[in-house]
Amino acid sequence: MLIGIGMSFLKLTQFFLRNWSAAPFAGLDNYSVAVDFDSAVGRSLLHSFLVTVAFTVLTVGLSWLFGICGAVLMQGSFRGRAVLRALFLVPYALPVYAGVITWSFLLQRDSGLVNHVLVDQLHLFGERPFWLIGANSFWSLIVVCVWRSWPFSFLVLMAGLQNIPDDLYEAAAIDGAGWGRRLRAVTLPMLRPVNQVLVLVLFLWTFNDFNTPYVLFGKSAPHEADLISIHIYQSSFVTWNFGSGSAMSVLLLLFLLLVTAVYLVATSRRRNDA
Repeated sequence: MLIGIGMSFLKLTQFFLRNWSAAPFAGLDNYSVAVDFDSAVGRSLLHSFLVTVAFTVLTVGLSWLFGICGAVLMQGSFRGRAVLRALFLVPYALPVYAGVITWSFLLQRDSGLVNHVLVDQLHLFGERPFWLIGANSFWSLIVVCVWRSWPFSFLVLMAGLQNIPDDLYEAAAIDGAGWGRRLRAVTLPMLRPVNQVLVLVLFLWTFNDFNTPYVLFGKSAPHEADLISIHIYQSSFVTWNFGSGSAMSVLLLLFLLLVTAVYLVATSRRRNDA
């Protein structure tokens, strides 16, 4: 991390890779270029940041929603529960490259299973849509990331549900509370400490996710799915401007630290008030 911060103050390009000490000192020039939203570099970085924010909000929200639904569904005892639990955890257990490469084949326009089902069998589209380029690439990325991350939410929330005493549900049922009321008055309040940690971890993992878009799209992601992790990679290893890429990485680190600090302070204050 310290080396990366040091690189951000150098004009470190491919011409100085053999001898970093010969790279000219840039001062804050790399940072000023990155946050200059009137320049092409600044505008592209801002676009990537906004795309990443939207992607993170949707992915974290859907992952948590599917996780809580699955955890509540698996709370009761019924035949086949162990099998369903194992199936739910398969995406989380699979290696990321194996899972995402499989999705890249499924989403192919001409030979992918998704278009075969939607177009050839269900006839929902008149022609085969592109899922890995254009506007659809953003939604394809969200589908793949939610598929990968929601089992983690399910696992954490299911463990949290095991710590809720059954007496609380029995007391609520005696008072006439239905399923929805018990969910709002017992389950969600008791899961608040678990949710506070879970949401923060999902946010950090999702905002920094590099493997999924890199494996799904390759070195150059579509404009609509240009996450900041891929953008920094392109600035560093495609254009060979490691100083600029390091400055963007430091800015990303500062942003994540700021968001984490605000989140922890806000949740801690809310817990103390409660």
